[in-house]
Amino acid sequence: MTTILTDAGVSSVDTARAAGEDLWLPAADLPRASGWTLKPEGLCQGEMCVPLPRAATERYLADGAVNLAAFWRLLGRPVLHDTSGSTWMLGAAASDRGRALCTLEAPDFTLPDIDGNLHSLSDYRGKRVFLTTWSSW
Repeated sequence: MTTILTDAGVSSVDTARAAGEDLWLPAADLPRASGWTLKPEGLCQGEMCVPLPRAATERYLADGAVNLAAFWRLLGRPVLHDTSGSTWMLGAAASDRGRALCTLEAPDFTLPDIDGNLHSLSDYRGKRVFLTTWSSW
């Protein structure tokens, strides 16, 4: 089982195959794991399509699978994984993070309170919110 974390959420894919710095997924599992779909024009997300370099097609496609890590790097986005290759983090591009910071609007998240009731940051939009965190390390 491979866990893939993106800005869209967390997916567990049992058909993914890690090979060094590459993460191969069957094309059918790609939309669920990343939000991207393989089409004849390239990898697409909504109306936006990114053509794959013709000179290095085998770097991105092989036997009905897509190298998601190589594609992520092609987009200029960071890719991290644990040493076993069972957990992958596919990050947002620096330019996307920079645009988000310019808005001064924190990304939405949901966490439980001490009684287990869920609260989302978006529930408090337009109100002042004080966030504090703590870690034992």
